[in-house]
Amino acid sequence: MQIFWITLSAAVAIAIPTLATAWAQSRIGPAAAASLAEKPELSTTVIVMLAIPETMSILGFVVAMFIMLRAGG
Repeated sequence: MQIFWITLSAAVAIAIPTLATAWAQSRIGPAAAASLAEKPELSTTVIVMLAIPETMSILGFVVAMFIMLRAGG
């Protein structure tokens, strides 16, 4: 039963930040496209704004790996 909870907690550690990232990027994408239509010189800023939420998914993956490795596999 313990392996079930370990696996579930690792899955949740990845799922919640990934869903948050998807939601954030769904809001940033249209705004970025609209701002690029008006000011094309903002392309670097747009790329950075799209990359920032991805760090949540990476952090969720790192936490899941810590959970799995701490539990012994």
